[in-house]
Amino acid sequence: MWVRGIVGLVLSLTGIVWILQGTNVMRGSGMSGHGIYAVLGVVVLLIGVALLAWAWRIRGRQTS
Repeated sequence: MWVRGIVGLVLSLTGIVWILQGTNVMRGSGMSGHGIYAVLGVVVLLIGVALLAWAWRIRGRQTS
């Protein structure tokens, strides 16, 4: 459960950073301004959120 939550959090944060860089909101990287990184960021963010939701559901089952 903890591993899924931590990996989900890291992937979510990475996805957010990639979206910001791909849309040129966050500058200073070779990824800045390239739309493909925004698309990849959305995919990574969705995977991270799914892992967080999965960890949250397992946590809810164990406490009940």
